[in-house]
Amino acid sequence: MGVPAFFRWLSRKYPSIIVNCVEEKSKECNGVRIPIDTSKPNPNEVEFDNLYLDMNGIIHPCTHPEDKPAPKNEDEMMVAIFEYIDRLFNIVRPRRVLYMAIDGVAPRAKMNQQRSRRFRASKEAVELADEKQRMREDIFQRGGYLPPEEIKERFDSNCITPGTEFMDNLAKCLRYYIADRLTNDPGWRNITVFLSDASVPGEGEHKIMDFIRRQRGKLLPECYICRLHDEFADTIPTSEQEFIFLRLSVLREYLERELTMASLPFPFNFERSVDDWVFMCFFVGNDFLPHLPSLEIREGAIDRLVSIYKDVVHKTGGYLTENGFVNLERVELIMQAVGVAEDNIFKKRKDDEARYFSVLWNNFIAPAGPSDGMDNRGLKRKAEDSDSEPEPEDNVRLWEDGWKQRYYKNKFDVDETDEEFRKKVVKSYGCASWKWYFPFHYAPFASDFKDIKDMFKDFEKGTMPFKPLEQLMGVFPAASGNFLPTTWRALMTDPDSSIIDFYPDDFAIDLNGKKYAWQGVALLPFVDERRLRAALTKVYPDLTTEEGRRNSLGSDVVFVGKSHPLCDFIIELYRSESCEGTEIPPELCHGIQGTLNLDEEPILPDKIKFKDPQFEERHVFKAVVLPGAKMPNKVLKPGDWHRSNSGPWKPQLGFNPNRQQVGQHNQPRIGQHVGGQYSNAPPPSVYHQGNYRPPLRKDPPPFQREYHILPFRRVTI
Repeated sequence: MGVPAFFRWLSRKYPSIIVNCVEEKSKECNGVRIPIDTSKPNPNEVEFDNLYLDMNGIIHPCTHPEDKPAPKNEDEMMVAIFEYIDRLFNIVRPRRVLYMAIDGVAPRAKMNQQRSRRFRASKEAVELADEKQRMREDIFQRGGYLPPEEIKERFDSNCITPGTEFMDNLAKCLRYYIADRLTNDPGWRNITVFLSDASVPGEGEHKIMDFIRRQRGKLLPECYICRLHDEFADTIPTSEQEFIFLRLSVLREYLERELTMASLPFPFNFERSVDDWVFMCFFVGNDFLPHLPSLEIREGAIDRLVSIYKDVVHKTGGYLTENGFVNLERVELIMQAVGVAEDNIFKKRKDDEARYFSVLWNNFIAPAGPSDGMDNRGLKRKAEDSDSEPEPEDNVRLWEDGWKQRYYKNKFDVDETDEEFRKKVVKSYGCASWKWYFPFHYAPFASDFKDIKDMFKDFEKGTMPFKPLEQLMGVFPAASGNFLPTTWRALMTDPDSSIIDFYPDDFAIDLNGKKYAWQGVALLPFVDERRLRAALTKVYPDLTTEEGRRNSLGSDVVFVGKSHPLCDFIIELYRSESCEGTEIPPELCHGIQGTLNLDEEPILPDKIKFKDPQFEERHVFKAVVLPGAKMPNKVLKPGDWHRSNSGPWKPQLGFNPNRQQVGQHNQPRIGQHVGGQYSNAPPPSVYHQGNYRPPLRKDPPPFQREYHILPFRRVTI
């Protein structure tokens, strides 16, 4: 789940959170590639326990890369994915757990965004093909020559969706890949590997956090999470993608200074304020809701929210959230404070835009002289005789008086004075449910959040996710119907289909004040779940056995090598042909708890189904640091608090501040070099022993570090 501009804002405001990775490269001897021994100490001079991979951040760039030729076939794609995982494993070298999570069926709210993306991609592909054909015909009419167009089979990235044959094949290939590495790679032999493939409901990052949350619920050692990111702007492209660590422990240091409030009528609780900060960030962007019109990260929305938040906490004597439960009265105060400033925010946005174009004109375009077809804003004019569509007019004009009236009239076709409708829009703005979704294309204003104290109480509980093929019917355009069974596909194209209106061939895109089509709102009809299920009832009997299997919901799978202390226990379960779930002995698996069930098609007898620890429906996962957790040493120095605006700088290379910082002439310059204290000891020798048992401790276990990895890609703008 990505929030546009959030990482850029985070890394610029808190630059010391970034550390460049030290990566050991494989070598060749007499033409033979020598594999890297990941059982050796980590070259970053810190040993990591757990590695969590959000696999969709790996699958997409490996199947349809933007910076190199695409793989020729599915086999090459699988190999590219394996090599990518190998590289990340080499960088982090986890000693206990590797958790790989692929996006499964998403909640309805996220499905709407997936539907928009997939329909938009299909529309753009058709438009690109039409434009290409038009250009070829134009050249032929002028007497030109072009060689016959080479027919290539285009890879439809929409197949990276739960329920397709591609995702099923990927899950099978990953199982064999894991079994191979556990058998042959010394760095893998003693770790526990979890695979949550696309048959397991939930997005990858959500499944990862649910695993961590449930293990914490059993009072396991506290975890510390860092992250590798997949995108960095304003940098020079390099021959090979590089990686960076984002240290959340250092981010906590920054936030502790930023959020600390003096003279409170109650003791300041940093953990509660961090939860509130995360909650407020949801208002500036997430995958489930359109963000509020007045809150843009690039315009300092988060800083504005923090400033208002501190004032609200002082006035109300309490925090916004507690263990995931929200105090709506206090949220309303924040929204109303933002609402008061909305008029000025919209006017400043317009002024900043005008100032940007003025600078662009005076410094870049005017000195070179305007070219034909350029207006005084430096933008290409539409010729009077052009067939191009004119740029749509912004009828809302948020920077002018009467903006709320125009917004509701243009976007919702209702009058701004219709308070009941505005309450309906606000009430639709959030619910914890698989079935819930925001039934509008546009968000309300912050000033519309009035009298919300008792507005969000009646939530539907016990809802279930769609099945994989049902989700495909909900998110795919008709152009991607080839991934569905024949009779299911016909529902997308048959004019007499009862749900044909769900699959328009064309649809409008509302720029909604933005400059580019990809930023606009795709005005697609929302899928009515009841109508969809009624239509599918007639075609369900047509599913083959294989299609029925792909349409079922699966479970996580756990793998261990022969030298792992849990291996003998799993083999004994298969020998006994146990039909009931068996609890994992935590002493055999680094304290991990859960339930094991035999797998119908095990790759090896050391692969078995895994289910997280279960809790009562009303169980509260407390957002607190667990007892006995040992926090990492502080890293920031007094001068680091003011470095975010002092210009570019080079991040530290590796986790040892005393390392000679060499070879950084190609590294991205984004922040201040800071120190920190991390262990530079090699991995404990017990990691390499087949009869490993956790040592008995009288003292609480230390704060463990866990790393969530995404690729870091350099781009130019």
